[in-house]
Amino acid sequence: MTRKICVVTGTRAEYGLLRWLMQGIKDNPSLELQIIATGMHLSPEFGLTYREIEKEGFTIDRKVEMLMSSDTPIGITKSMGLGMIGFADALDGLKPDLLVVLGDRFEILSAVSAALVARIPVAHIHGGERTEGAIDESIRHSLTKMSHLHFTASEEYKRRVIQLGENPQNVFLVGGLGVDVIKKLKLLEKPALEDFLRFQFGVKNLLVTFHPAALEKVPAENQMAELLAALSELKDTGIIFTMPNADTGGRKLINMVNEFVKQHSNACVHFSLGQLAYFSCVQFVDGVVGNSSSGLLEVPSFKKGTVNIGDRQKGRLKAKSVINCLPSRLEIIDAMKKLYSFEFQSSLREVKNPYGEGGASEKILEVLKNISFDHLIQKSFFDLPHVA
Repeated sequence: MTRKICVVTGTRAEYGLLRWLMQGIKDNPSLELQIIATGMHLSPEFGLTYREIEKEGFTIDRKVEMLMSSDTPIGITKSMGLGMIGFADALDGLKPDLLVVLGDRFEILSAVSAALVARIPVAHIHGGERTEGAIDESIRHSLTKMSHLHFTASEEYKRRVIQLGENPQNVFLVGGLGVDVIKKLKLLEKPALEDFLRFQFGVKNLLVTFHPAALEKVPAENQMAELLAALSELKDTGIIFTMPNADTGGRKLINMVNEFVKQHSNACVHFSLGQLAYFSCVQFVDGVVGNSSSGLLEVPSFKKGTVNIGDRQKGRLKAKSVINCLPSRLEIIDAMKKLYSFEFQSSLREVKNPYGEGGASEKILEVLKNISFDHLIQKSFFDLPHVA
């Protein structure tokens, strides 16, 4: 009898990381792939990116509408409630043997909460990580406690999942899924990428992604103003923006980026580049700027520098290619000067990505094929050995 493996995805970036695992499940005769699309995938405002999933040959079994047009704390909370209602119906109809989720977003919290009550075991990818400047930190650890199989990106993160009371036999070190994507994609050549972007690269080029960080003391729009002020001082530099996520305060940042692009001919913006165009950009830019996890998890594999702004990624493992700075104009300018310095650029040749060398999708697939699901639901808290 085939095992029904249900994958939940709420954003284009998340789908890009899950894509090759989904393909492996689909191609395996002992497994049956189910897909639930939700969140930003179903929003016209964010590009209706569920269509990209279908274009790549996947069938979406259920669509859970949950994203409200408000990005206030009240709006996000109501979206989570709508999500739980929708996931309750979707899971009751699909009756999967296992739910697979990745990361730390509020859409995934709704999905896993519904699965917990429905007694459906959950496999969680990229648990144990720290991002102290965002509510993602609390959501991620909550997902760990509601999940039954864990696939971590580093030894440190594996230890942290076990520290949270999870049985070591169900915690697997597999590495980062983003590294897999880089290894498998055939990246675009510069002319094809410029056609896609409708933008010509400059003498220098930066890729910029800045998301709201709900727990930071300085409001997200103030931080974005500082970043844009720093970027406006750059000379002979092409600036490619990708838009913020649908998090609290995200729409204010979107409006600020759009206004900046209108006033600066050296800048362009795209709501959703997708993995192919995004990583193709990384290979041609001089570095990435902002507070996206990709600057830490994947960009080091390209031997490119990252200017990491603020506390959104505080606590995550960082390669030596990451330059941390405060969300102030002068700090960001100094960080970008360091990015372009001869000494720093020379050091990038020796950079190693702490999230591994690839193969995570295959490792996860092997576990999903072979591990018994029979006794996953009833968990015992795993106590660490007492240290006197």
